[in-house]
Formats: sequence, structure tokens, C-alpha cells
Amino acid sequence: MNASPRVLGLWSAIALVAGNMIGSGVFLLPASLAPYGAISLIGWGITLGGALLLAMTFSRLAARGAQAGGPYAYAREAFGDTIGFIIAWSYWISIWCANAAIAVAFAGSLGSLFPAVVASPVRGAAVALAALWLCAAINLIGVREAGRLQIITTVLKLLPLLLFGGIAIWLIEPQYLQPANGMLSNGTLSNSMLASDAPLSMASTIHATVALTLWAFLGLEAATIPAGAIQGAERTIPRATLIGTLLAGIATILACTAVLGVLAPEIATTSTAPMADAAKALWGPAAGIGIAVVAAISCIGALNGWVLLSAQLPMAAAHDGLFPQTFAKLDAQGTPRMGIVVSTLLASLLVVANYTDSLVKVFTFSILLSTAATLLPYVFSSAAWLKLGKRGRIVAALALLYSVYALIGTGTDALVWGAVLVIAGLPLHLWWKRGSENHSG
Repeated sequence: MNASPRVLGLWSAIALVAGNMIGSGVFLLPASLAPYGAISLIGWGITLGGALLLAMTFSRLAARGAQAGGPYAYAREAFGDTIGFIIAWSYWISIWCANAAIAVAFAGSLGSLFPAVVASPVRGAAVALAALWLCAAINLIGVREAGRLQIITTVLKLLPLLLFGGIAIWLIEPQYLQPANGMLSNGTLSNSMLASDAPLSMASTIHATVALTLWAFLGLEAATIPAGAIQGAERTIPRATLIGTLLAGIATILACTAVLGVLAPEIATTSTAPMADAAKALWGPAAGIGIAVVAAISCIGALNGWVLLSAQLPMAAAHDGLFPQTFAKLDAQGTPRMGIVVSTLLASLLVVANYTDSLVKVFTFSILLSTAATLLPYVFSSAAWLKLGKRGRIVAALALLYSVYALIGTGTDALVWGAVLVIAGLPLHLWWKRGSENHSG
């Protein structure tokens, strides 16, 4: 069986982490956070702290022995094939569900620049599908080419975000950053928040901001998945994970906070492009257009990175006999073509479903399910280090607590359907495993 060529260096790995973390969410998140005002900073602090704990945990796991598949490989080593399959299965589904969402977000970003291209649902779907298959085509050319595109798109979105946030943060209006803008009256706490249950109200408010800001940090584990394609993986992956998480975290928090301080809460809450509106308010229409362009580039970059991972993960599971062997086959360029094609086909089906009236709710829910399915590997990766590691167990324990806290925060519906997702995959696990054993026998 051919080994995947190690064509991704440190910069590509950093770009994979930061580029996958910074997608469409950062440009839309200020609208969701606007009602919470300055309290969102507490949410950001908790989420950044949790993300860094997870980044350190993944770094230790990778340094111990980088294995293709990242969270899946660590869970399998610590807890066996069945748990390993559950993590691979749920995480793979979360990837192509998220790819569908990013493709739709790209269509929306392009539509803000050229309204005619998304003037009808059919046109919007066509744009989203074009973005999906463009990134699939780049990945089919080769992992090296996908890595190069990831570096370019990450630079093109990271630098403008840092520049925007670094300048705009000095131009904020303090009155726009009052605590809990949507829950205050004339700058003072309402009577309900001064009642005996105020601590619970504040706790639930903070928890809401943690749940929202979590979207901006999904993907911090990205460099661990294509470990077989990364040069000096044991040394490169830990560095890329920590550097990429810090870069993406700083840029996102800075930019989002700046938007909340530039736009009045009632404007930010109803805006469909809050960051572009903030840039327009500060520097005119051209700046707004510039941010809209950056948003479109950001979506393409994130989509490219996630398409790469959508093939690398099933390839790693197939190597271990937990996914069909066709996912493990590499072409002459060392590309797992089947994973790219199948994952993109499934994401395309979700895009089409999004543009049929009867299935819009199904698609919307798939995004929530994607978040829950992503958090499950975080839980088991942290638990894996507690079982396998010799040092840094306090960090892993805190990362585990944060992951469970965030997973519970996704809500009952997502947890129930996540369980259904796992149960639905188990018969396939038994079938594929039996077929692998018969083939080896």
C-alpha cells in the first residue's frame, strides 16, 4: 500500500489550522454577539482558554507519536476499534456537513458583492456547488497544491482581519460595549437581573456567549489529521497547532470586538454583514466591499482545508480496516481521490437540500449536529491523553471538562441526534470490520 507523500511543511500546517478556524463565522458572529455587549469578552476568554487547553492536548498527543487521523487515531489507540470508529464516523460526517454550510456561506458572501449571481435559489445553489467542486478539483490535483492554496488564502484573510481589528479597536464607541446590550435598560441592570437569581442569569448569559464563540475555534485540531502528509510531523504538528490557534484566536477576537464597538447594538444585531458594515461606517463603501471580498476568500480557504481533511480522515480509518479499503487507495500524486469525491458528493446533496423548501430545516440542523459531532472527538482526545500520557494530565483534564461543558451546551436535540448518528454507524462498523477480517483471513 502506497504511503502518502510528506508534502506539507510548517507553514502549510499553520495555514491549515488558522485557515480552517477562520471561515465564514468571524464575519457573521458580531451580529449574534451584539445583544451581549461586553459580556461577550468573558465568553471569548473562556473559549480561548478552552481552545488553548485543547491545542496543548493535541500537541502533546502529536508529539508522542503523530498518527494520521488525529482525534480518531488517538481515540482508537486509547479505547479500541469501536470507539475509534465512532470518532472517525462522527467527525467525518461533521466535516462534510460543515463543507455544505461553508459553500452556502460563500454564495452569500459573493451575493453581497454581486447580487445577481444569487438572485434565485437555483443560482445560489449553483454558486455553492461550484465552490465545493472547485476546492475538490484543487485537492484532486494533489495535497501539495491544496496546501499552497491554503497558505495563500490564509494570508489573504488573516492579515486584513488583523489590520481591521488593530485599527478599528481604537475607534470604538464605549457606549456600544455596555454589558449585555440586549438585556440592559439605560445602561443599568434590569430588575430581573438584580433579583435573587441574578447569578444564574449571569451564568446562563455567559454560557450563551461561550456557545456562540465556540464556532470560531472549531478546526484547531486540523493539523493532526493529515499527519502522514506532514514533514517532521512529531515536531511540526504541535508547533502548527499552537501557533495557528493563537493567530486565529487573536485575529477573530480583535476583529469581532472592534465591530461591536463600532456599530450600535441595534444595527449590529440585525446586520447580515456586520464586519463589512463596520468597515463601511469607518472608512466608506470601498472598505465595506473590501471586507466582503475578504469574507469570500475566507470561505474558499476554509472550504479548501476541510475538503482536504474530508479525505484524510477516512483514509486513516481505512488503513486500520474500519472504513472500506477504497478510501485508502492513493493515486499517482498520493491523493486519496475516493474520500474527496464521496465527501464532496455528500456535501453537494446537503447544499441541494438547503435550496428545497421542505428540507431547509434539515440542512440548518445539520450545522448544529456538525458542531456536536466535532466536540465528541475533543472529549475523547482529552480522555486519551489522560490514559496514555505521563505528563500534563492537569491540562488534559481541564480540556476534557471544557469539551464536555461545550458539548452539553449544544442542546438536547443535537445530543439526541448525535446519539442516533453514532447508533446508525455501528452496523456499518461491524459490517466493514467483518469484511476486513475475512479479507485478511
